[in-house]
Amino acid sequence: MTDDLIERLATDLKPVRPMAMQRLLIGATILSTIVAVVAMLMWLGMRPDMPVAVSTMSFWTKFGYTLIIGALGGVATLILARPDGRTTWPWRAAIAILAALLVVAIVQLVRAEPEEMMPLVVGSTSLICPWRIVVLGLPMLLAAIVALRRMAPSNPTLAGFAAGIMAGGIGAWVYSFACDENGMMFLALFYTLGIVMVGAIGAVLGRFLLRW
Repeated sequence: MTDDLIERLATDLKPVRPMAMQRLLIGATILSTIVAVVAMLMWLGMRPDMPVAVSTMSFWTKFGYTLIIGALGGVATLILARPDGRTTWPWRAAIAILAALLVVAIVQLVRAEPEEMMPLVVGSTSLICPWRIVVLGLPMLLAAIVALRRMAPSNPTLAGFAAGIMAGGIGAWVYSFACDENGMMFLALFYTLGIVMVGAIGAVLGRFLLRW
């Protein structure tokens, strides 16, 4: 009877396309990023000084920091989506990048005039920036959770957290096109807070929705 069961299970097996898991997650991320971009344009609009902003270090630092954090979250998600997935290097890399950003932020503050220091730290949108990142990151997080439900993460909470960091990073990247804050410390504090908040939501969703 056992042999018959094994034979029937083996008969029903279907070949999986190469890189099927990567295709599924990347496809979900691309579609949800488009949704976030459209939502940002309709909700907040592009920052009015964009032609000038693209020539500044602050714009490209926000652009690079958020995109790299999102990419590291994506790499961690792909690894953790497997039953045998184990990884620590994306988290170490993210911490190292944050540490480098803090160094840049401190240098900017040291060079700033006394009256410029507080705006560089808290800006004018510190109370709403993290929440906007959460809103823009949620479509990507939900799409990633749906994709992960077709996979087999052995640590659902951590896989959900990784998906949240990916979604939060990309959501923050989308938001950077609307945000006109120029402080590197603002970026290190409030952008990172928004990204981690999406990660925390992902961890909770993963704990309950990615069990198998």
